[in-house]
Amino acid sequence: MQRDEDSLSAEDQARGRAAARSWAGEVRDALRGQQHDYTSGSLGRAITLLAIPMVLEMAMESLFAICDVFFVARLGDDAVAAVGLTEAMLTVVYALAYGLSTATTALVARRIGEKNPDGAVRAATQAIALGLAVGVLLGAPCLLSPARLLELMGAHPGVVATGEAYTGILLGSNAIIMLLFLNNAIFRGAGDAVLAMRTLWLANGVNLVLDPCLIFGLGPFPEMGLTGAAVATVCGRGAGVLYQCWALRRGVGRVVLRGSAFRLQPGVMLELLRLSFGGVTQSLIATASWIALMRIVSPYGEEALAGYTIAIRIVVFALLPSWGLCNAAATLVGQNLGAGRPERAERSVWLTGLFNTAFLGLVTVFFLVLAPWLIRFFTDNEPTERFGVAALRIMSTGYVFYAWGMVMVQAFNGAGDTMTPTKLNFVCYWLCQIPLAWVLAHGAGMGPSGVFWSVAIAESLLAVASILLFRRGRWKSVRLAPDEK
Repeated sequence: MQRDEDSLSAEDQARGRAAARSWAGEVRDALRGQQHDYTSGSLGRAITLLAIPMVLEMAMESLFAICDVFFVARLGDDAVAAVGLTEAMLTVVYALAYGLSTATTALVARRIGEKNPDGAVRAATQAIALGLAVGVLLGAPCLLSPARLLELMGAHPGVVATGEAYTGILLGSNAIIMLLFLNNAIFRGAGDAVLAMRTLWLANGVNLVLDPCLIFGLGPFPEMGLTGAAVATVCGRGAGVLYQCWALRRGVGRVVLRGSAFRLQPGVMLELLRLSFGGVTQSLIATASWIALMRIVSPYGEEALAGYTIAIRIVVFALLPSWGLCNAAATLVGQNLGAGRPERAERSVWLTGLFNTAFLGLVTVFFLVLAPWLIRFFTDNEPTERFGVAALRIMSTGYVFYAWGMVMVQAFNGAGDTMTPTKLNFVCYWLCQIPLAWVLAHGAGMGPSGVFWSVAIAESLLAVASILLFRRGRWKSVRLAPDEK
């Protein structure tokens, strides 16, 4: 009997070791960027190979967001407020970049799923051309009047004086931002998630090194204060874009920008613009809501605005890795629809949603318990800390709902159905979140806490509505225009 138990135990241990080796192999393959057909084979393996580099990519972005606000917080509440207001304005640029990126990922993924690499190159070429044009058109005017932009956002004179150069540099580099988004969208759509990961690790690594050096004047670097943070950010993003261009031209991944397909083609560009309209609009709706919330909070003073900004950076720290999982779902949906496998596409979304819920559920508990310590890490100003703790705890109560909403939105986008999330955003953000924030903050006398609650409520509503629409299955029948040879 004892021998049988020992034998069984040995077998269990052997299976455990085999499973550990298998998982380690999966991780190693994912980080090496091993080529894989995501339209067949184990769905769990497909999600792993895509999600690991995508999560690590966004984790590095999260790390930078936290470190950046940590360094800037040493400069005072005016500097933190200037960063918050600039980020609110930059979200307009991010919205355009996100919309174009959503369309780019959907179109590239569909072509790769169809086993049409030249079609993917044509889509990528038009995306880069559009990104450059939009970035230059948006960036040039912002260089001329950053102070006026801060004043329009409700900034006090001290915030304007502190942040004018910072705002001008960041908003003036919009072309770099557009290319960083779009090139990574190409990588993700093609299934080359590891290249997108390396890009953001390089960009944010350079940024993290230069940030304290240029802000505080370490070593041979000049002390530039808040302006140094902007210069470090632009240098880091620029390094990332240079790596992307090298990878796309060299042919490191599935999309190689060479040959007859690498040229401007009006038909493909029009299809990309058509898909982008929904993506841009859905993101602009969310962005406009975000700016409105910042505007509602700003009259309550620099402490409220700084606390809200710090809390949002911490929230982003958790949500960005979560977006990595969501991006994996978008790629799987696009490629499997291209391969004529809609049921596999649907299964990938439900499985990814479960993973995301487990992750954000743990984050919720962590934030609810440790919110004071986390906020205190960035500021020792008691009023700022009080607002930050309230914002972090209230907004984190909806994380489990956010998990499903984020995955569903990316699933629609990956299918090319960008208008469904647009309509959802309009209802949940403009018709619900903004009016609710105003009523709770002013009408109900809750102040900034009313704004924080409006975020949790609107995001939860978005998640429930997204699940109901996803279950109807209309996204499976979305048709993209045939490739233009």
